[in-house]
Amino acid sequence: MKYYLVAGEASGDLHGANLMKALKVEDSHAVFRYFGGDKMQVEGGELVKHYAEMAFMGFTEVVLNLRTIFKNMKACKEDVLSWKPDVLILIDFPGFNLKIADFAKANGIKVCYYISPKVWAWNQKRVLKIKKIVDHLFCILPFEVDFYREWGMEVDYVGNPLLDEIAQFNPDADFRINHKIGDQKIIALLPGSRKQEIERLLPVMLSVTENYPDYTFVIAAAPTFSEGYYQRFTGEKKVHLLFNNTYNLLNVAHAAIVASGTATLETALFEVPQVVVYKGGTISIAIARMLVKIKFISLVNLIVNRKIVTELIQEDCNPQKVNQELVQILDGEGRNEMLRNYKQLLGLMGKPGASAKTAQLITSYLN
Repeated sequence: MKYYLVAGEASGDLHGANLMKALKVEDSHAVFRYFGGDKMQVEGGELVKHYAEMAFMGFTEVVLNLRTIFKNMKACKEDVLSWKPDVLILIDFPGFNLKIADFAKANGIKVCYYISPKVWAWNQKRVLKIKKIVDHLFCILPFEVDFYREWGMEVDYVGNPLLDEIAQFNPDADFRINHKIGDQKIIALLPGSRKQEIERLLPVMLSVTENYPDYTFVIAAAPTFSEGYYQRFTGEKKVHLLFNNTYNLLNVAHAAIVASGTATLETALFEVPQVVVYKGGTISIAIARMLVKIKFISLVNLIVNRKIVTELIQEDCNPQKVNQELVQILDGEGRNEMLRNYKQLLGLMGKPGASAKTAQLITSYLN
């Protein structure tokens, strides 16, 4: 069968690649075409557009890039219609993908949505639209099943695909030697994969490095940017830069400072104590605070429905507070408490197998 996938950011590329791998097991004749990234390309098929040309963060940034967004959307619609897939599989990225779903449904194309849009966070009435334009919705957060049921929509809970990725991970035993990192304890810096978040968050993260001469700081760099790009921020600071090695980094890290997003959950699954940071445009944050109706922004806290990790948002995302919170998790009771709380999170997350389960459900629905 012909599968058309749309992933608009790094996490979607990761989950899309794992889903493609699982679909090939279920369907030996699977053919793929997609908006995605490097990881999806490894699985074969044809990449139409890379997510690096699509990811814009925040309300203001979206408005400023509307011309590009609409151009990408038009290209996607035309390509989907031209290729005539058996199913369109949309991966997260709701601002873009819900419009593509609406278009596909109007043109008689079956729509599967993998990784539910976070409609529980704001404007929950969007569920009514989703019910009309999505044939099958696959959720990866346990509380989403009850949320959708309250709105009269039955969905499939498939578990979290990050567990699949981590289960497949084989640590590099010579990681420190190969990257000349040395024997000091490591503090990992994960500033995200989008230009806006890197430029807002990385300087704050780097501001604390000189306070910890007994630790080695390592940046998990996004593959869509060059070493030269990151050197604009690091300057003469003694910081290591690693591309495509986040899991090996987390595997040996003692603590981390992490941009809010999928990486906060990955860091927790590796049981690395962390400080979560987020800083958006002033207008974007003001609008978000009016619209968003959730207590937390990190997936770690959202899943357990209580504070496990500290979230430093906007004005709280400053060198003084980052330093204050980082100290708390390097040793002592603050660190121990976070590690104990991670155990509850791991219990709620369940077992690996999300990609395989989703692929089985998609192929069974198509047949």
